[in-house]
Amino acid sequence: MKALIEREIEKAIAWDIPQWQPASWEDYIKYRDADIPERIRLFFDRDQLLIYMGNEGINHSTISDLFPILFFLWFNRIPEQTIATFGRCLIEKPKTKAAAPDLVLYIGEDFPVWKENEPRRIDLSQWRIPDLVGEIADTTLATDLDEKKKLYADLEIPEYWVIDVRGRQVTIFQLQGNGNYQQFPHSEALKGLSVALVNQTLERLSNGSNISAAQWFARAIANLKSQ
Repeated sequence: MKALIEREIEKAIAWDIPQWQPASWEDYIKYRDADIPERIRLFFDRDQLLIYMGNEGINHSTISDLFPILFFLWFNRIPEQTIATFGRCLIEKPKTKAAAPDLVLYIGEDFPVWKENEPRRIDLSQWRIPDLVGEIADTTLATDLDEKKKLYADLEIPEYWVIDVRGRQVTIFQLQGNGNYQQFPHSEALKGLSVALVNQTLERLSNGSNISAAQWFARAIANLKSQ
């Protein structure tokens, strides 16, 4: 079995863009629990499995590190508000769905806490759903806006962000009563934060680092009224 999984991992490495493939929940568990040296990210939905290799490009990594800083700076204006981030941590709704979003944000005291001898993932049968998840799309924009969007809507994630690395822009979706996402020009989780301001921050990466972009963002929000 280990050799079979390793061959499948090698196939995933060979793909320029990860591909969804038919699989059962039991197949997903085999990959999740496999004793292999490669670091992988897994997504499972609608009897389909997606495997990502763990290596990230410079642009993806730059933005991955930027957004937790932006979250910190935003909520630093509201020091009484508790937040926690769990980027790329595996989230499971047992036997039906699994995902490892680039961004995972919990707002409030009741965030997941790992305990000795427990699995190192967020089990949604034990913990509440995150307030926000996000995907950083370098080569994966199509699936982030399609299959993964449906996956997160089915998981009832209230807010979903897709950050287009090449276009330097974010799209914010908010879950509606009909179970579908609708695009919005602002965040509800980060009340008062507009898509326009996030996009202006991303534009700073064209001529600077993620730290300098975060510094610009801190100055931009300094005079905004806390929500």
